[in-house]
Amino acid sequence: MKKLLALLVFLTPTASYADITQKFTTSAQITVDMPYSVTNKLGTTYSISGNNITPSVTSGGSTTAGVIGGLNIGSLTAGVPAMIQTDKAVTTSGSAFSLTEAVTMGDATPSAITPSSGIAALPHLGGQTTIGSGGTLGSGAMTSLSSGVHTCSGAFGSGSSCIGSTTVTIQID
Repeated sequence: MKKLLALLVFLTPTASYADITQKFTTSAQITVDMPYSVTNKLGTTYSISGNNITPSVTSGGSTTAGVIGGLNIGSLTAGVPAMIQTDKAVTTSGSAFSLTEAVTMGDATPSAITPSSGIAALPHLGGQTTIGSGGTLGSGAMTSLSSGVHTCSGAFGSGSSCIGSTTVTIQID
């Protein structure tokens, strides 16, 4: 009987002790990007070329032959140089001549740009303009429940996003 009792002791189930850890991590994020604008001013250029043409410049009442006008960078108005007029005359009268003159007036330096309602009012520039719209959340909202359910609702504006995540970890030692 003692042997049977010893056998019963070994076959009887015993309680098991284990550490169980459960962890819930919930995160929510709403991002609203700012509006931006990038503008590149167009520079001022002047060029002249030709055949059978004699250029000259008149300044201060006197004329200088054989020179061309162009840009007076010593006289800037809002970042744009003044032009010096080139006078032109046909060198040999009655002979063929050609003349090409090109002027591109550059952009004036704009004043500060102030965004209004998330949109920047841009100056009209001749160079490249890049616009990034954003900065308006609108009526968007995010709800995160302890069950791990995330809801993005409403009207999110341009440049905005909604991200929700839940991580569940169960560890048994």
